[in-house]
Amino acid sequence: MKNGFVALIGRPNAGKSTLLNRLVGEKLAIVSDKPQTTRNRITGVRNYPDGQVIFVDTPGVHRPIHRLNVRMVDTAVQALREVDVVVAVVDASEPPGGGDRYVMDLVRQVKVPRVLALNKVDLVEKTALLPLIERYDRNVGFPDIVPVSARTGDNIERLESVLLSHLPEGERLYPDEYLTDQPERFFVAELVREQVLQHTHAELPFASAVVVDRFEEPDANGLLRLFCTILVERESQKPIVVGRGGSMIKAIGSAARVELERFFDARVFLDLRVKVRADWREDDRMLDQLGLPPSRRARR
Repeated sequence: MKNGFVALIGRPNAGKSTLLNRLVGEKLAIVSDKPQTTRNRITGVRNYPDGQVIFVDTPGVHRPIHRLNVRMVDTAVQALREVDVVVAVVDASEPPGGGDRYVMDLVRQVKVPRVLALNKVDLVEKTALLPLIERYDRNVGFPDIVPVSARTGDNIERLESVLLSHLPEGERLYPDEYLTDQPERFFVAELVREQVLQHTHAELPFASAVVVDRFEEPDANGLLRLFCTILVERESQKPIVVGRGGSMIKAIGSAARVELERFFDARVFLDLRVKVRADWREDDRMLDQLGLPPSRRARR
């Protein structure tokens, strides 16, 4: 039996969250075309006939501006020190840039086996893949480079086989029914935030967050009651979320309720409010409430 932790690391929008969901077989991480969608470390457990893999999705590595971003990047870097295998996820459809070089510098320093997952190959001509593979192999020296498409599932089985081959032998760490270490409140906030990302544009996704105020277990009629607050940083952003006559907040709530009912397999009553919390991205207490570990840099 093989058993261990596998970290997914890469730039924002490399497709790490889509890959996590594909590997685990469940939607654990929200997905958006907005960069820096993933803010927290998310684990997902997948059982195989010959082993158990605990996948760890991490925030995209980027240049941090706010305390929020510093915590996000620190979360990703810390994961490299706590796993058995590191998977560098690269968007093969985009030309490599400075961000990719920084990620590769981090990966080059790890002491555990490292694997390169060239993602989004469904968007790339096959003739362009070989030069890309040779480039990363020459510059970093990965023992395995696996072209995949997290969106379509292409070559995912090959990636799973490679990862299992690098894991240490041992008994399963978690029971078969175990899926993730995140609490239910986390998924409520994330599924609501996903719809904020889907329905809004410009700078708002970076300046918004979702807090679960109340989580009421299903009543006798099987109705789950959820009360959430969408935080924005400026008064001018609040009307964007609310919309004319409340149209936007209704659309966000309706879409989020569909996802929540699917996730919990129950009927859901969802109450959404919008509040202005100036500079919440710099507020350590707020970041603690959102579940982001304190930055080591901030403590120095």
